[in-house]
Amino acid sequence: MRLFHGILVVATALLVTLSSCDPSKEHQADTRHPLLMATLYQQTAAEAAALSIQSFNMAEIMIHAELQKKNIDKKRAIITDIDETVLDNSPYEAKCILEGISYPEAWDEWCNLSSAQPVPGALRFFSYVASNDIEIFYITNRKQHLKEATLLNLKRKGFPFADADHILMRTNDNSKEPRRKKIMDEYRVVLLLGDNLDDFTNAFEGKSLAEREEYVEKLRSSFGRRYIVFPNAMYGSWESAIYQSVKDTLITDKDQKLLNALTAF
Repeated sequence: MRLFHGILVVATALLVTLSSCDPSKEHQADTRHPLLMATLYQQTAAEAAALSIQSFNMAEIMIHAELQKKNIDKKRAIITDIDETVLDNSPYEAKCILEGISYPEAWDEWCNLSSAQPVPGALRFFSYVASNDIEIFYITNRKQHLKEATLLNLKRKGFPFADADHILMRTNDNSKEPRRKKIMDEYRVVLLLGDNLDDFTNAFEGKSLAEREEYVEKLRSSFGRRYIVFPNAMYGSWESAIYQSVKDTLITDKDQKLLNALTAF
């Protein structure tokens, strides 16, 4: 989910460098940074917190409805993403803004602190799920070497099922589909939670903006019922959809892609 958001950071940093010869401004944070407003929204907007809580409230309603069903032949489980669904990584984005760096710089350092706070509403919901004998599987695209630090973070914040058997890290395959299938073969998966459409199905992987919108419409009955989406304006696969056909590294080409993605009157 983070493959492309560094492009904007690099582009902006270079443009600022070219437009200013004042050495006193070299280390000043750029107020035009492309992540600034998105990160401020995640960190300060009560609306962002309300959206997260609203999503967990919908998830709880669906869990309650599922528990009314009898004669279930498999053990129940839910599948959840971690970053921006369970844990809030906006302090990492803030560091990128303030220090003029981009992912993957300092990402391992941040993860190894094991100090990310829960997304609003997360701990209450996952505790409710566990109390009803539903297992929780955390599928993340954090790399394997960050597994222990990630588990420690979840344990420190009190998340249930924070153990090696219930967290599936990324290996050689960015797609989460094989990991989801492994769980679905054994469990009755009643909910999937994530901030990225790739967290739910591989139908969105590598698709264009138009194709992503088309699949959202096709799956409209799943959202709020089987798929619970969380707000994240900072990064995601939607970025790669914008840049999909850009093969070189020319800043002007990428800038034009962003402008072309806008809809104005």
